[in-house]
Amino acid sequence: MDYIIICVPTNYDEKNNFFDTELVEDTIKKVHNMKLTTTIIIKSTVPVGFTKRMKEKYKMKDIIFSPEFLREGKALYDNLYPSRIIIGDNTKKAEKFANMLKKVSLKKELPIKFMNSTEAEAVKLFANTYLALRIAFFNELDTYAEIKGLNTDNIIDAVCLDDRIGNFYNNPSFGYGGYCLPKDTKQLKANYKDIPENLITAIVNSNSTRKEHIAKEILNKKLSIIGIYKLSMKKNSDNFRSSAILDIIDILIKENQKVIIYEPQMKEDYYKGCKIINDIKEFKKMSSIIVANRLENDLKDIMKKVYTRDLFYRD
Repeated sequence: MDYIIICVPTNYDEKNNFFDTELVEDTIKKVHNMKLTTTIIIKSTVPVGFTKRMKEKYKMKDIIFSPEFLREGKALYDNLYPSRIIIGDNTKKAEKFANMLKKVSLKKELPIKFMNSTEAEAVKLFANTYLALRIAFFNELDTYAEIKGLNTDNIIDAVCLDDRIGNFYNNPSFGYGGYCLPKDTKQLKANYKDIPENLITAIVNSNSTRKEHIAKEILNKKLSIIGIYKLSMKKNSDNFRSSAILDIIDILIKENQKVIIYEPQMKEDYYKGCKIINDIKEFKKMSSIIVANRLENDLKDIMKKVYTRDLFYRD
């Protein structure tokens, strides 16, 4: 056995203010106890410096961190057409593994970067935090335009005509969510302990501020029944984890609002005391306002009722 690849969840532990790496370390420990002469590849996202600590703790040289960069709903495509291969090691075994990844890729030109494990861990966290920064920036631009009565579309389109900015990843939302961005930004912030920074903390705080703003805008409309259109964090996703709409629902519940939810993926009758309506026609009829993080075709006939910041109607 040449390689053992570890790809297990590393959820963010809010109490300890750090990734929960127990499953990763448990796997390393088992390999160590079995005395296998194999190379361990860590694909799970871990704190900066984790791989180095594992090598020292278990006296194992052949542990390599190699991050993956997969988008929600497009994981298969991103595996076949990766943006780059990052290898946190520069040994022959690391080179062999990188060539294996390149060989199965369908992309002709594929950059491969070798570095030490701590640098590779930093790459993953900084890359995802930059994406969160971009989301936060356009969300705050949208907040400004909404409050000032300006056309967000015009501003964003004109700003993004600058090639250095680019016309992508710029559609406002209720906030970033999903498997990676919320936990990775918080972990990077934790890694900045004793290191001067303002921006990383601002990115994390901006996401909370955005959700509070969205909830306030909904509350200001003073309507009787608030309909939440889907709980997923983005279009064509079945992932509810850390979805911005969940925090907005919490705020609405605290304000004693009557909330109903349309979410065809849920089999339960209630979510946090809110009635789940699986019939879209009944949901539309019952809702005084429909709150949608992302627009879909089945809302086209009732757009006057819809509150969304999905200005470009795209992913």
